[in-house]
Amino acid sequence: MKNRLNNRLGLGGWLGGGRYGVDRYAYAFHRLTGLGILAYFIMHIFVTGMRVGGQEEWERTMAFFNAPVFKAGEFLVFLAFIFHAVNGIRLVIVELACGIGRPHVPAYPYTNSTMRQRPFVVAVMILAALLMITGGVDFYFMLN
Repeated sequence: MKNRLNNRLGLGGWLGGGRYGVDRYAYAFHRLTGLGILAYFIMHIFVTGMRVGGQEEWERTMAFFNAPVFKAGEFLVFLAFIFHAVNGIRLVIVELACGIGRPHVPAYPYTNSTMRQRPFVVAVMILAALLMITGGVDFYFMLN
């Protein structure tokens, strides 16, 4: 097996941005938030299914999920949803070739499409941060 690549980097290599920077981190975080939202969805279906057990079972389940740790988890799901939605819209726009510009004659120093869309990535991350802060303030005042 001489041709087999040595994966020395492991999970860090999968998550690491390397020379791609912000775009690669947005890609990895998009995957992680998608898995988190999927886990929440599965748990939500399970908890909603507890309603079939009757009123007492439902009230016992809701009392369990009113703990502060689940409120914090609910906020983390909100943050994951905001990032995943805003970054997903960015990915659709980029896939439709809006925002990366027209092809041009290569001239040194070469710029690839990843570098040309970097301001768009930063703008989307700023928008996601503003939405997260707004939601955090609303979440804080909802609890108090």
